[in-house]
Amino acid sequence: MKTEKIVAQALKVAYGEKVIIKRADFSVFQNDIFIIMGGSGSGKSSLLRVLTGLMKPVSGTFTVDGVHFPSAPFAQQLEVMKKTGILYQSGGLFSSMTLAENVALPLQRYTDYTDSTIDEIVHLKLALVGLDGYNDYYPAEISGGMKKRAGLARALALDPEIVYFDEPSAGLDPISAARLDRLMKDINQSLGTTLIVVTHELDSIFEIGTNSIFLDATTKTLTANGNPRDLLKNPPNETVYNFLTRGKEDEKTA
Repeated sequence: MKTEKIVAQALKVAYGEKVIIKRADFSVFQNDIFIIMGGSGSGKSSLLRVLTGLMKPVSGTFTVDGVHFPSAPFAQQLEVMKKTGILYQSGGLFSSMTLAENVALPLQRYTDYTDSTIDEIVHLKLALVGLDGYNDYYPAEISGGMKKRAGLARALALDPEIVYFDEPSAGLDPISAARLDRLMKDINQSLGTTLIVVTHELDSIFEIGTNSIFLDATTKTLTANGNPRDLLKNPPNETVYNFLTRGKEDEKTA
């Protein structure tokens, strides 16, 4: 039986009076690569902000490993957040710090490891994402794809159980995007890390997704839930079908 890592119940997300998501109910299971998909304005990134604790839902709740996160005391929320990592759309690296210093930061802040132990962990994390030898480089000195991988190394610094990704392929060329997809799958399979990924990229959705939800911008609700390949075979509605097949007919007739 699969273990539930996150359970969301009746989540409502809004900015003031502007409702983004009226209701969302879903579960993320351990070792999922869970895709949050939907069209522009459907609330994908807003939902991610809620799940990572950067924003509170208007109503409803969600649990992370059984902890009712929105209503939990801050100290308990912090313990939950220590078990998670985030890869921001831009990579989120500090430009004035080397890649090694960026990866070391959460270790320095949240552990009592010695400097030598931190250096060893930093080396291992950068090597894990294919950046061995780039410890002393600054973000401005590396490519966009490398920045994403360096950001992922930092997200993995504390050996999180869950890692959140906000449009990880944004701004990447197809080769770099495919490499990042393979890296995410490797981390999921080798480390057992649960990944939650906001993306609209079909190649990534079908390549890495094991579970997903579809947020509908018109109804402001969740209208599909399941493996993306299964949703393609048996779409629950026309909107989901159009999203998962966009451009395919054009490719066939080109």
